[in-house]
Amino acid sequence: MYVCLCQGVTDGQIRDAILEGCCSYRDVRQTLGVASQCGKCATVAKAVVRETLTELQSSQVMLAYPAEFSAA
Repeated sequence: MYVCLCQGVTDGQIRDAILEGCCSYRDVRQTLGVASQCGKCATVAKAVVRETLTELQSSQVMLAYPAEFSAA
């Protein structure tokens, strides 16, 4: 889905930018130019960044403690 029509940025591109190292909305904005013109997309772009970072944090927690982990 297109998030930023002015720059032609999709939610997939925002997710990819995060997977490639962007760690914040500010990083995504600098990398992709989201919300740099009219600004109407800022709310949706921030939501996509927040969701993606939350998903990544959850998946890292799952990777850090696999099901067969034994404390003994």
